[in-house]
Amino acid sequence: MLRKLRPLIARVMLPIGRLLARAGITPTMVTLTGAIGVLASALFFYPRGDLYVGSAVVTVFVLFDMLDGAVARASDSASPWGAFLDSTLDRLSDAAVFSGLLLWFTTGGDDPVLAGVVLFCLVGGFGVSYIKARAEGLGVNCDVGIAERSERLVIVLVSVGLGGLGVPYVMEAGLWILALLCALTIAQRLVETRARLSEPSRRVGDAEAP
Repeated sequence: MLRKLRPLIARVMLPIGRLLARAGITPTMVTLTGAIGVLASALFFYPRGDLYVGSAVVTVFVLFDMLDGAVARASDSASPWGAFLDSTLDRLSDAAVFSGLLLWFTTGGDDPVLAGVVLFCLVGGFGVSYIKARAEGLGVNCDVGIAERSERLVIVLVSVGLGGLGVPYVMEAGLWILALLCALTIAQRLVETRARLSEPSRRVGDAEAP
């Protein structure tokens, strides 16, 4: 859904990317800074129950995920390795966010139900990403789904941050909605991948392959 905003975000970020590139900052440096920042802040603040501060700090470092591409374009240094590293660290960053929340809900937060919901969101997020990667590995596009990574991060960070400020029911509602959207996105991608792999042209091609 937020995919439509990416061209606009890219144009906004490009001048910042140029400044960083002139300062000798590489895309890899930006990617690593963002990932390490998310990992450290999510696993430090969330298990302590600092939900608002944790969400605010994590959001700052998540923004680096937008900057690395801008730096790569500005310095003409985009590469397959950079894309692979960025994607891999995105998965680890997402895991850190939900793992930090899981630790809180199973300890000081003492909410087994929300702990289960967070665990489902963690597993579901990996499922959403894996289905797309596996489909592309089989040669088909699976760029569909109601809740891609950007949407999932916005929902979890906003709802948890507001919950940390004491806004009632927002965090619980956000996490339940996120769990539902993960399940729907998995279903969407499974259906899309099956349809694309079942196209007549693909079946004929497979049959003719040696």
